[in-house]
Amino acid sequence: MAQPLVVKKDDDLDEEEYYSPFLGIEKGAVLQEARVFHDPQLDARRCCQVITKLLYLLNQGDTFTKVEATEVFFATTKLFQSKDAGLRRMVYLMIKELSPSADEVIIVTSSLMKDMNSKTDMYRANAIRVLCRIIDSTLLTQIERYLKQAIVDKNPVVASAALVSGIYLLQTSPEVVKRWSNEVQEAVQSRAALVQFHALALLHQIRQNDRLAVSKLVTSLTRGSVRSPLAQCLLIRYTSQVIRESGVNQGGDRPFFDFLESCLRNKAEMVILEAARAITELNGVTSRELTPAITVLQLFLSSSKPVLRFAAVRTLNKVASTHPLAVTNCNIDMESLISDQNRSIATLAITTLLKTGNESSVDRLMKQMTNFMSDIADEFKIVVVEAIRSLCLKFPLKYRSLMNFLSNILREEGGFEYKKAIVDSIIILIRDIPDAKESGLFHLCEFIEDCEFTYLSTQILHFLGNEGPKTSDPSKYIRYIYNRVILENATVRASAVSTLAKFGALVDSLKPRIFVLLRRCLFDGDDEVRDRATLYLKLLGGEATVGETEKDVNEFLFGSLDVPLVNLQTSLRNYEPSDAPFDISSVPKETKSQPLAEKKSTGKKPTGPASAVSGPVSTVDASYEKLLSSIPEFADFGKLFKSSAPVELTEAETEYSVNVVKHIYDGHVVLQYNCTNTIPEQLLEQVVVFVDASEADEFLEVASKPLESLPYDSPGQTFVAFEKPEGVIATGKFSNILKFIVKEVDPSTGEAEDDGVEDEYQLEDLEIVSADYMLKVGVSNFRNAWESMDPESERVDEYGLGVREGLAEAVSAVISILGMQPCEGTDAVPSNSRSHTCLLSGVFIGNVKVLVRLSFGITSSKEVAMKLAVRSDDPEISDKIHEIVANG
Repeated sequence: MAQPLVVKKDDDLDEEEYYSPFLGIEKGAVLQEARVFHDPQLDARRCCQVITKLLYLLNQGDTFTKVEATEVFFATTKLFQSKDAGLRRMVYLMIKELSPSADEVIIVTSSLMKDMNSKTDMYRANAIRVLCRIIDSTLLTQIERYLKQAIVDKNPVVASAALVSGIYLLQTSPEVVKRWSNEVQEAVQSRAALVQFHALALLHQIRQNDRLAVSKLVTSLTRGSVRSPLAQCLLIRYTSQVIRESGVNQGGDRPFFDFLESCLRNKAEMVILEAARAITELNGVTSRELTPAITVLQLFLSSSKPVLRFAAVRTLNKVASTHPLAVTNCNIDMESLISDQNRSIATLAITTLLKTGNESSVDRLMKQMTNFMSDIADEFKIVVVEAIRSLCLKFPLKYRSLMNFLSNILREEGGFEYKKAIVDSIIILIRDIPDAKESGLFHLCEFIEDCEFTYLSTQILHFLGNEGPKTSDPSKYIRYIYNRVILENATVRASAVSTLAKFGALVDSLKPRIFVLLRRCLFDGDDEVRDRATLYLKLLGGEATVGETEKDVNEFLFGSLDVPLVNLQTSLRNYEPSDAPFDISSVPKETKSQPLAEKKSTGKKPTGPASAVSGPVSTVDASYEKLLSSIPEFADFGKLFKSSAPVELTEAETEYSVNVVKHIYDGHVVLQYNCTNTIPEQLLEQVVVFVDASEADEFLEVASKPLESLPYDSPGQTFVAFEKPEGVIATGKFSNILKFIVKEVDPSTGEAEDDGVEDEYQLEDLEIVSADYMLKVGVSNFRNAWESMDPESERVDEYGLGVREGLAEAVSAVISILGMQPCEGTDAVPSNSRSHTCLLSGVFIGNVKVLVRLSFGITSSKEVAMKLAVRSDDPEISDKIHEIVANG
């Protein structure tokens, strides 16, 4: 057999050296060695060594040319004449890795089929595995009978090989494998553990698209016919899936949940852990239902096996996020795990304790963690830092001890991600706990005095510029900021200059001192630093004008960029130098996917003017605006506000493919119908969409532009324009009928007949909804943006959203109704969460900025309540947002 991968070279234990036998091998040399396969007297040991080297090269990413692969393949097939069992197994591996082509497979098929019917079980099992990996669907039918027999073979190795091969073949030849259901069903009753495991996996995959069949399978097997621990673990997962999909764990008879509970009393530890994990992950699970699972996990915490301790504490860590009170009984056991030799277990234990601890235990936990942090890697430290942040938000009165702990570990050695996690946590605590602002800013100032990461320095300086001027004594931060101008690199110096300007703009008493410091920056060696200093000196001195009022100056200094950077970058690249300056208002504000959906799965091609365009959004928006402005009927509609994503009006694989893009103007809506003719023998002429707006009272059709000709597989557009009242959120449903003249096309010449026949094709209905009048525009700092808006524009109300499956469904529904951009990842709702806050931002038609703060709560009976707070540039728009939600 092959040499071991690592061989000891020197027996001296003080100076142990190891080397790999594959070190420095070359493909050419190994291919030369492969000539031993042709020797009349085969040396089995040497052949195994050569095959091992070939497999090593293949697995390291070396590729063989077609000629090299063919030569090695044919040479390997000659090794079938050897009777050496070890060599034969290496031959199987080699053939499987080479993946021979169809004409080469035929050569080796006979040898493999001979081995498949051999009396040696090991040959049979391996031959089945290799055959199924290299064979195609036409040859598969020839060996199907042998595979069926192998599935019910008495030898578990052969049966498992056939079942695993079936799982692989299900991806390439599902119709063949589905005919094996009876044999697989019989294999599920096998006494061999692995056979039962593989049979259950294959049977589930065969039926996975039939929910009722899966439910029946789980029902029949939960009655006790599965004895293999591995198969039981699979069955537990399938049972959990059925519970989630059908909701049968909610009240009444619950056989599936009872089965999970019974598995907690199983003899096998893996089954107990799997059942406990499944119960804790069920949606809507109650504390009473969690109790037995928590109890068995608590017992595993004191196990002598590290893997059991790890599995138990990891599961409890997840439960603590949603049901902290249910885990508190395990706190004493978990405290003993803080000193566990396995640092992964210790980290999970401490983070779980931080989630479940009460206010009185915080100080004790902090003392235990002081020594603990120095013994773990950065990746574990980040987890702990995030847990401390959550604990501080949970117990705001304990911010002093927790903030001090974060500042202490911030001064210790650590990588960028670790330090960033600490800085982010301190910033969040400052924002959410007003009393922590002064101490938090002081800790950050001390950190940047000796910070080696440019990104963190600029992040802290930016935050300091926003929050520092609002403190009781802003002057104490000036020293730390100006030190950055003297001691740091150009990027940090430029950020420090901007921060100084913010202090000068908001604190009049500091303005003279800021002027002195900014003038010193005019002699900096970097042009960006000098340019910023010059700009801010002019701005603060009133010599430069960015607006008419002080509010405009503050907006320039503190306001966030209200256009996506990728859109701005693309617009600047497309800007052609001319007498007219670049207008930032021309940059699209919405971030969205490519407007015309490419349906690769259904074989449809994208249609419309942007079908050939890929890349940034602004290019696509510009192409829409250019196209519409070039049509005389739409030229006087004004500036295009928004173009929607395409809405499909036909099903997949139909004769004609039609989708529509809604173009929204202040007083008009243009519907662009993108059409594709998928019938080669037809030519369509005078293509137009007849739109019935009887269910859209506020819309009046004013223009229609038909499509003269629509050849096969050549996308085209037809347009219909409607007038609507300005300043009104006009909504409605439109019925659509595609009308055209059909002309037959001669396939041989490609010429169409002169005469045609009028025909029509019914399309799906189209709705214009409130969300169509809102652009998804994010903000980088929601809190600052919220506070910068006039509080007088705020409108608050509460709504009942009725019974929902969970908060995630409710959040998704409200976001969909409003059509706004979720901020700071608040659209993601933790599982089993009882309350959630979601932040949204957008621009309403008329370029009115809108911010929304949603607070959700859910009762035990699944009733969802929502508090909606809206701020905008126009109080009337705030009222309209409430109207949209109330009517939604």
